[in-house]
Amino acid sequence: MSQVTVRSLVYQIDGQSYEGRLAFDISQQGSRPGLLMAPNWMGVGVGAEDIARSVAANGYVVLIADLYGQAVRPSNADEAGAAMMPLKNDRALLRKRMQAALEQLQSQGEAQVDASRLATFGFCFGGCCALELARSGAPLKAAISFHGTLDTPNPADAQNIKGAVLVMHGASDPLVPKEQLPAFEAEMNAAGVDWQLLSYGGAVHSFTDPQANVPGKMMYDAKVAGRAFRSMHNLLDEVFRG
Repeated sequence: MSQVTVRSLVYQIDGQSYEGRLAFDISQQGSRPGLLMAPNWMGVGVGAEDIARSVAANGYVVLIADLYGQAVRPSNADEAGAAMMPLKNDRALLRKRMQAALEQLQSQGEAQVDASRLATFGFCFGGCCALELARSGAPLKAAISFHGTLDTPNPADAQNIKGAVLVMHGASDPLVPKEQLPAFEAEMNAAGVDWQLLSYGGAVHSFTDPQANVPGKMMYDAKVAGRAFRSMHNLLDEVFRG
C-alpha cells in the first residue's frame, strides 16, 4: 500500500525564494523516475498537491514547480492572471524557472530520482510551461500538456525536443484558439518530434479540475479526465520502460 507524502521544498532563483511541493511514496526505496509538474495559473496549492499525490502513488517522485515565487499565492482569477502574464510574455524567463525546478527535482535529498528517467506534465498555463521546458532542450523522456495553450514565439525551438510530446485538448475549449492546433502540428512535424494530440469531444477548458464549474468555458469532466490521465501513464510506462 502506497504511503505518499507531500513535503515543502524551498529553493532559490537569482536570490529569490521559491517553494514547491515534493510528492513521493515513503514506503518505496531506491531510484525512481522524476516528474516535474507545472500547476495551473493558481500555482502551488491544495488542488495541485492532490494531483501530485495521486500521480506519485504510481511510483514517481513528483515536484510541483513554483513558477511565481514563495510570496506569490494567487487567491482569485485576477491575481492569477497578474502572476501568469509576465511569464507567458517572457518565455525565456518561464523556461528559466522551469529549468531551475527541474534541477531541484534531481538534486533534492528527500527521494532519489533517476536522472535518465525525467518527464514533465502541466495543466492549462502549466501545459504551456511543460511544452516550453521541452522546447528548451531539457533532458526529458516526455512532455505532457493537459488543456494547455500550444503557441510559442519560437517554433523552430521544437528541434531541441528530446522526448515524446503528448497534448490533451478539449475539442470545445474556447480558451485555446483553434488556429493553435494546426500550427502546433506543423511545428512538431517540421522538427520530427514524436508527438500525439488527443482531442476530446465535448470537453472544454480545465476538464481535469474538480473545481472548474463554468459551463461552456471551464468545466470538470470526470470521464475525460480519467481517459487523459490513463493516456499520460501509458506514455510514461512506454518511455521509462527499461
